[in-house]
Amino acid sequence: MNWEILPKKLELLHELLPTAGVITLLINPTDSVYAETQSREALAAAHTLGLDLRVLNASTEGDFDSVFADLIHLRAGGLVIGEDAFFNSHFKQLAILTVHHLVPAVYKSREFVAAGGLLSYGGSGTDAYHLAGIYTGRILKGEKPADLPVQQATKVELFINLKTAKTLGISVPLPLSGRADEVIE
Repeated sequence: MNWEILPKKLELLHELLPTAGVITLLINPTDSVYAETQSREALAAAHTLGLDLRVLNASTEGDFDSVFADLIHLRAGGLVIGEDAFFNSHFKQLAILTVHHLVPAVYKSREFVAAGGLLSYGGSGTDAYHLAGIYTGRILKGEKPADLPVQQATKVELFINLKTAKTLGISVPLPLSGRADEVIE
């Protein structure tokens, strides 16, 4: 579900940074179909919001230095970190880099915000694990997996790190913080 809510991440970043001229999207180009889908969805949403969206690529840790150099060169007002297993394994590093380079960023998980990132908006891990537990229980009780309906977790969560917002010189509007599932101070 997380790549499907990419347009909402852009919208939240735009709500937080209404005067940002350039917003960037970080994707991993190694999975070209997935990267193209994310880029297409984000570009369409950016067009609707009247944003100038630039797509940046990273597929190794070594790419992070050039990505953040590009962010500075582009004078990017914000960064949306795309959905990818590589980024999931480097969320702490990305959170630290975004704060170090003073780049407001949004990612998918609470862990990113807890590590110092500004915003996260994504599917609830708790909700997904709950569904997995229900399915496991049904299978252990004798139901055949092929007979079970396909389900997807539907709960999304918004987390905001106010300490990071203050470091970045951003005032979080009350309507945005009021919608958050958790505000970290």
